[in-house]
Amino acid sequence: MSIDTASPPAPVRTPPAGGAVVPIRSMGRAHLPRILAHLLALNADDRYLRFGYSANDEQIGRYVDQLNFERDELFGIFNRKLELIAMAHLAFSVDPKSSNCAEFGVSVSRTARGRGYGSRLFERAVMHARNEGVNMLFIHALSENKAMLRIARNAGAVIERDGPESEAHLRLPPADFDSRVTELISEQVALTDYHLKAQVRHFWDALALLQEIRQGVRKSRDQVRG
Repeated sequence: MSIDTASPPAPVRTPPAGGAVVPIRSMGRAHLPRILAHLLALNADDRYLRFGYSANDEQIGRYVDQLNFERDELFGIFNRKLELIAMAHLAFSVDPKSSNCAEFGVSVSRTARGRGYGSRLFERAVMHARNEGVNMLFIHALSENKAMLRIARNAGAVIERDGPESEAHLRLPPADFDSRVTELISEQVALTDYHLKAQVRHFWDALALLQEIRQGVRKSRDQVRG
């Protein structure tokens, strides 16, 4: 087993000035269909890296069915069509002896990679974990999952490699005024963004329906005239 350490930066990093804000919202049971669609869209290699094994559709379905929204927290990034393109699962420990621990997992759609979404989701999860009293965050990943381990290393996590698997752990500072206010603002921004996207989508759906009706009326008139 080998241990890889890095000098820990501040646990919650602020995006550079002028950088695009990425709205990340917490998800509930209403988002289960989008969560399932996102995970099923992952190809075989991505499923292997996300779950640590080659998960088939049935296994992914069971994973989604067993999500516990009362205990854990799930975060998502949505595109303009309200498709879930990146998500994180912050799973809190069920062991009373380690109630201050949580585990982080993330997946990003292939078409949405290269935009730093994994890192943004990690920062969001760290902030929420701190505010919930977590002081130790774990990441269990395959050693070949370089993207995930890079996120952990950049956050200052200690990484222990044991053959094909690696485990990273990051100590978190306690919550403070800044972490609590920042999370409230981040969630409000994400909710506003989501609702705006939903309104736009409904508008275009209604417009498309209206156009179909008009085309149907014109077609009927042409048939009558013919």
